[in-house]
Amino acid sequence: TVRLPRPPPTAATVFDRVNPRDPTPLYAQIADGVRVAIARGELAAGNPLPSVRQLATELRINPATVSQAYRQLETEGLVDMRQGAGSFVAEVAPDRRHRERITRLRAAVRELLAEGVRLGLTPHDVRTTFDSELERIKS
Repeated sequence: TVRLPRPPPTAATVFDRVNPRDPTPLYAQIADGVRVAIARGELAAGNPLPSVRQLATELRINPATVSQAYRQLETEGLVDMRQGAGSFVAEVAPDRRHRERITRLRAAVRELLAEGVRLGLTPHDVRTTFDSELERIKS
C-alpha cells in the first residue's frame, strides 16, 4: 500500500492551548504542543513546523520564545532544525511516541486524582467513578 503524507495540522490546532496567562512558560507550552501532536501521530516525520517568525506573529509573542521551544525540541531529538530551510519533525520511534502518550495519560490521571482529593472524595468514590466512565467509553 502507498501511504500518502498526511497534511500537517495547522498552527492553530497544535498551538491552540498556548495561553499567556498560564503560569507555564510560553516556550514550554509551545514545545508541549509539538510533543503532544507527535505523540498523537498528528505530526509525522518530515512535517514542517511554522517558521519562528510566522508562529511568533500568530501567537503574538517574541520570536526568541519560539526559538527557545524549537531548540528544546531539537535537543530532545523531536525536531530537526535546518539552517535556511526551517524546522521539521524528526523521525520518532513508535515506542517513544507510545511512552509519551503514557506520560501524558499519567499526568492527566494525577490531575484528576488531585481534583478528587480537593473535592473530598474517597479513593472508593474516585475508583467507582473512573470505572464507570471507562465502561461508558468502551460501549
